[in-house]
Amino acid sequence: MRSAITVCLVSEAAAGPFVFHGDLDQGCHQAASLGFDGVEIFAPGPEALPADPVAAILRRHGLGLAALGSGAGWIRHKLSLTSADATVRAAARRFLREMILAGGRLGAPVILGSMQGRAEGDVSREQALAWLADAVGELSDLAGELGQYFLVEPLNRYETNLLRTVDEGLELLAMTGRKNARLLADLFHMNIEESDWADSISRAAPLLGHVHFADSNRRAMGMGHTDYKRLVAHLHSSGYEGYLSAEIFPLPNPQEAGRQTLAAFREATRGLPE
Repeated sequence: MRSAITVCLVSEAAAGPFVFHGDLDQGCHQAASLGFDGVEIFAPGPEALPADPVAAILRRHGLGLAALGSGAGWIRHKLSLTSADATVRAAARRFLREMILAGGRLGAPVILGSMQGRAEGDVSREQALAWLADAVGELSDLAGELGQYFLVEPLNRYETNLLRTVDEGLELLAMTGRKNARLLADLFHMNIEESDWADSISRAAPLLGHVHFADSNRRAMGMGHTDYKRLVAHLHSSGYEGYLSAEIFPLPNPQEAGRQTLAAFREATRGLPE
């Protein structure tokens, strides 16, 4: 497993659960100085991710690119794959296609989180899930053509009424019938929605593509009540080999949040069999 930390380039998300904000080069410098293996970038859109300059920054700091967040499509443009407005749904697909193309050029998967939307008004849950499955299928095909997965993230009841649990995420992936869709397990959301995270991770294991490494209070792991050593051992025994990425609040400050995350990561992974 590898460690990663979030860098947010979206001004509207300045109060969001991201550790470093504002400048990619500076965020990567701080991540590398702390000792992280990679970064997860929350960008305002594909135009903010020119392949050569971004790749040069990552190389200069010796970092991998764990994933690209797409939530700015919702935060900045109010785009949703399940909007009652067909023009909004189409625009959401275009935004995500361009993000996936950017990710393909950089060798990283794209995350679908808040752009999954909600079932509300005249849009029933069944209709919303049908639209969502169709879009995820198409977008997963594109990601696969570029050698990447498309990551689908269950959220929690306060953010969506569609995909809130691992089982709901797995049902959605089954509806798509695609091989290049994978599940993102966000440990903060799981603390709210899952009755037993170990069972949920076991069920998700064959399709688990990414993990958000956040404690129960969405602070750095070790600052809440998650048994992170047992959790990481369970991820390892389930066969997960990807990133543990800190999508967390930068509390008490970004540097300390990063140091605590890495300390927890190293403690939890120390001694695990190769």
